[in-house]
Amino acid sequence: MTTTDRVAGDPERGLGGISRWADIDGPVHYLDFGGPANGPLIVAVHGLGGSAVNWSAIAPVLTGRYRLVAPDLAGHGLTESGGRGTDVPSNRVLLHRFVESVAARPVILMGNSMGGMIVLLEASAAAQTVAGLILVNPALPFQPVRPDPLVTAVFALSAAPVLGPLLARQRRLMPVESMVASTLALCCADASRVTPDIVAMHIEVARRRAAMNGNGRDFAHAARSVIETAGFIRGQAYRRAIREVSGPILLLHGERDRLVPVSAARMAAKTHPEWTFVELPNLGHVPQLEAPAETAGAITAWLTGTGALAAKAAAPKRRRGLMKRRRRAGRAGRLSRSSALRARP
Repeated sequence: MTTTDRVAGDPERGLGGISRWADIDGPVHYLDFGGPANGPLIVAVHGLGGSAVNWSAIAPVLTGRYRLVAPDLAGHGLTESGGRGTDVPSNRVLLHRFVESVAARPVILMGNSMGGMIVLLEASAAAQTVAGLILVNPALPFQPVRPDPLVTAVFALSAAPVLGPLLARQRRLMPVESMVASTLALCCADASRVTPDIVAMHIEVARRRAAMNGNGRDFAHAARSVIETAGFIRGQAYRRAIREVSGPILLLHGERDRLVPVSAARMAAKTHPEWTFVELPNLGHVPQLEAPAETAGAITAWLTGTGALAAKAAAPKRRRGLMKRRRRAGRAGRLSRSSALRARP
């Protein structure tokens, strides 16, 4: 597998990070947000219908200490499906191979919504590649609670074999600005908190996505897979996978999430007391866009506290060993000079 950069001046450099491409059975786009070379590596995974720019607001707050990269999953963002599956299991495998292509060590996986579901499944299937998990409003197993009527209708129509493509065609007729605005209104408690530059990045990706073939089909397959994975009937494998996951886990959840009710996160936290649970008041489904500083503060507090072992495991080991050797050499040098001074007549 290879990775390449876009040339200077390419509009993809206006998406909050440097655009790169990995070859994983076809081109996979990802954003490299940078960060210290010796910092722990975080791989951030977006949700259903999202893209790597979902992390562009929070990236500048995290990359002072951590390296951050974010792929566009198959059938999302600038990654065309290209014959690859856009369902949850297929994108879990794509994520696994992406991690192998960008890191030779365990990484911290951070996932929002469907991305949270995918990173949980990856941690269960390939624990050796995962140093820790940061779950941001993850798509958790369905709970017997009253769902938001609008959200239920949108998901039901999107996943329907006949109505899904019709809805997708209707959305394609909407101006991309209106489509982005309606999505943010659904996902945020207060969409006005998302800054204009971040909105512009999402509009740019939506505009380029609209020019690709098979958008409606790709989204419908992904939506249907999320519902099946989290559902009561076919969701037992997902529930088992969550029970099998171990290691440091941070669960963040917006109190006013309309897509995944906060009650589901509270239930998960109660079932898994070893997880660190932080409830974010007055925030919706994408707190990393709505309140990036607050969300990053909770993440940093965890990575320097309970999740410190995850941060250590996700940092380059060779670099850490080199720094230790340098520190030992420095101490030895100082002792040698001190001994020489004491030995002078």
